[in-house]
Amino acid sequence: MPPTDPIDPAARELVTALTTRARAAARELALLPRGRKDEALRALADALVDATDEIVAANGRDVERETAAGMRPNLIDRLTLGPDRVAAAAQGLRDVAGLPDPVGDVVRGSTSPTGLQVRQVRVPMGVVGMIYEARPNVTVDAAGLALKSGNAAILRGGSAAEHTNRVLVAVMRRALATLDITPDAVQLLDAPGRDAVRALMTARGEVDLLIPRGGAGLIQTVVTESTVPTIETGVGNCHVYVDAAADLEMAERIVLNAKTHRTSVCNAAESLLVHQDVAPQALPRLLGALGAAGVTIHAEPSLREVTERAGATWVEATDDDWAAEYLSLDLAVRVVPSLDEALDHVRRWSSGHTDAIVTADRAAARRWVTEVDSAAVMVNASTRFTDGAELGFGAEIGISTQKLHARGPMALQELTSTKWVVEGDGQVRA
Repeated sequence: MPPTDPIDPAARELVTALTTRARAAARELALLPRGRKDEALRALADALVDATDEIVAANGRDVERETAAGMRPNLIDRLTLGPDRVAAAAQGLRDVAGLPDPVGDVVRGSTSPTGLQVRQVRVPMGVVGMIYEARPNVTVDAAGLALKSGNAAILRGGSAAEHTNRVLVAVMRRALATLDITPDAVQLLDAPGRDAVRALMTARGEVDLLIPRGGAGLIQTVVTESTVPTIETGVGNCHVYVDAAADLEMAERIVLNAKTHRTSVCNAAESLLVHQDVAPQALPRLLGALGAAGVTIHAEPSLREVTERAGATWVEATDDDWAAEYLSLDLAVRVVPSLDEALDHVRRWSSGHTDAIVTADRAAARRWVTEVDSAAVMVNASTRFTDGAELGFGAEIGISTQKLHARGPMALQELTSTKWVVEGDGQVRA
């Protein structure tokens, strides 16, 4: 239930001012043709590149402060925006500009027996709110996707990135103004304290959709306390299962990539399951490669000897490890007696984000795809591919692990709703 403590009137007033401007902006954005929106996205990209020094300097202040405060290295990595990441964020906007515009797409249509022309058409959501933690690239991705899909965005980033987010939003608002597009298409809720966040979460009727992105605590707080419709983006306890019929060279590539390519992201693997029939050959190879990459193995005592012989560090696993989203060079490892046991383990411990199987057995792959109830299911591919850009959607606003409206990478179509358009020539219902 939403909290009953009263919200500071000043915070409520601030959010109401933002949502009032956002709703006016949303009406303007809904009328923009694709050409104008794409022009704006390219202008935002150019503006970010031109302001790289300003952005990096602001980010440096945030990184320096949070490093001194003891922020974990994996979170510092998420927080950091160097010139290369600014350029990547700008390229993401250009990529979104090149994608089809979902607004106006006809989802389905028909002619009724009475001669009515019936169409279901994609339309913008309206005002989309984002609450997220120390990932300033989300500021750019959210703004770009909202603009392309005709929505106004209200962004609430974490305090760790406060200086970075202020500069990013200011740069994008200036770029929109030069094109005579309302800067209120992108607004930052930049007020200290939890009351401002609570005011946004309870602005039902003023905000059409709220998306949390971050750790489990943030997501659950928003989902349980918000009165605004919310899409839950889940944490990533992702699994790789090496089946009895796996190609071990392929398995090594996939496991190493899924775990070590970038540890601080939600599509990194956190658990490895290995079928017992292939374990004597697979474990020395996989654990050796992981150990060489600096990965600490969390496993049952029976795997201590093979782990240490492979040159990796062993730590005894508990139930907390099977549930963990480490976001670090740590991996929970278990040997399972069968595919059924692997499926049972995933059903119990997976966060429903991404789970992968490595196998040459098509029947095993079919069972995995059918029985694993996650937003993305991989067969002979790394979990790292659960990403909007990698799947051809451009930037993403998050990975939805719920089942209503949107599931998996949330890109342009997922930021639209639909309306029914019915055209007649004077028909009345009998």
